[in-house]
Amino acid sequence: MQSDPKKLLEKNNKLTHSELMKVLSHVQREKGDWIIHTLMVEGCDVPFKFKRKGKYQNLKGARVNLTYYPDHEIIADMNFEVMRVVRIKIG
Repeated sequence: MQSDPKKLLEKNNKLTHSELMKVLSHVQREKGDWIIHTLMVEGCDVPFKFKRKGKYQNLKGARVNLTYYPDHEIIADMNFEVMRVVRIKIG
């Protein structure tokens, strides 16, 4: 997930880049061959999600730069808003 956020934003106008967001919680869970990461950040009620092949350091309390886009998930026939992270970097 290492790339220049400016180049990503130029390629896709649906992306948003935010810097120094404080992580309030970080949950990691296995799903098949992937580890699904869910972050809750200060000032936002929507979870930020990304997946990696391996576990990641616990980000609780860290400041991170995120590049993401809005999405939704359907769980038990209910629609939930999420933010899909395409780039994350510890600030």
